[in-house]
Amino acid sequence: QVQLVESGGGLVRPGGSLRLSCAASGSILSINNLGWYRQAPGKQRELVATITVGGYTNYADAVKGRFIISRDNAKNAVYLQMNSLKPEDTAVYYCNADRISYRSGALRITKNDCWGQGTQVTVPS
Repeated sequence: QVQLVESGGGLVRPGGSLRLSCAASGSILSINNLGWYRQAPGKQRELVATITVGGYTNYADAVKGRFIISRDNAKNAVYLQMNSLKPEDTAVYYCNADRISYRSGALRITKNDCWGQGTQVTVPS
């Protein structure tokens, strides 16, 4: 069994910063690409940022220059440093792994498109 668990959300004033964390639990063997997505009330889930195994990053235009995605492969974790937060950043933030391989007993199992439970970020106007 494998899980992605986010933390670090909360309420922050405009212009403030937050750092989100997401760690994979279980007997992890490898994690492919990681990403952060968000979903605001009444809107579809959208991409925020992604990072490859090798560290190549990609950002949505709305967050470029303000957010930084990083990963720690030894800790099976991905982070999102969010700076200069705006009210329009208010959303539930989800981490995603497009592929995780893990050990279950003697088996090697690969799970695609893994999502965390989400963490709320609120920036009041």
